[in-house]
Amino acid sequence: MAITDWPLAERPRERLLTQGPQALSDAELLAIFLRTGIAGRSAVDLARDLLSRFGGLRPLLEASQAEFCASPGLGTAKYAQLQAVLEMSRRHMQHALERGDALTSPALTRQFLASRLRHLPHEVFACLFLDNRHRVLKFEELFRGTIDAASVYPREVVKQALACNAAAVILAHNHPSGVAEPSQADQHITRRLQEALNLVDIRLLDHLVVGDGEAVSFAERGML
Repeated sequence: MAITDWPLAERPRERLLTQGPQALSDAELLAIFLRTGIAGRSAVDLARDLLSRFGGLRPLLEASQAEFCASPGLGTAKYAQLQAVLEMSRRHMQHALERGDALTSPALTRQFLASRLRHLPHEVFACLFLDNRHRVLKFEELFRGTIDAASVYPREVVKQALACNAAAVILAHNHPSGVAEPSQADQHITRRLQEALNLVDIRLLDHLVVGDGEAVSFAERGML
C-alpha cells in the first residue's frame, strides 16, 4: 500500500510535523528522506529494507558512494543529497559550538569531533582553536595518515594556533579501528604538543581520541 493511502495521522511526514522528528523511527525518518519507494514497496518498506541490508542507520549514512548507489531505490542524486544533509548537520554543530564555550559544552564538542572524524577510514589529526573565552575560532584537519611522533609536527600546530590568535587548543584524532583507548604514541605526541604550545603561552585544554561510538578525553583521564 502506498503511503498516500495510509490514514493521515500515520504518515511519517504528517507525524513529524505534528509530533516532532523524535517521535519517528529510523525507517520513518529515512522514508521522508527517500520520498518515494520502488515498484511494490513503499518508501517506508524500502527504508526498512535498506536499514536491514546495511545493519542500521549509521552504517547506511557512512556507506561509500559505490555501496550506497548499488542499493535498490538509491543512486547518485540521493547520495549527493545525503552528503549535503550530513554536511549541514556538521556545520550546524560547529556554529552552535562557536556561539558558546567549548568547555561548558563537552557533549556538543564530542559530538562535533565525532561527526568529523569517526567515519574516516584513515587517521586524521585535527585541532579546535579557541579564544581566551574558550569559544571556537576554527576547526582544522592538519595531518592525515598513520598518526605517530614522526607525522605530527608541533611547529605546524603552533603556527596555525598563532595565525588564529588562539589562546587555547583542543586536539583530536580518530582511531579507524574503532578502539578509542589512547596509545603510547598518542601520549607522546600530546606531551610534545603541550610543551610546544606552552612556549608561546597557548594552553592545551584536551586531546580527544575518537573511536567507534566513544571519544576518550585526556583531560578527564588526568593525562594532561
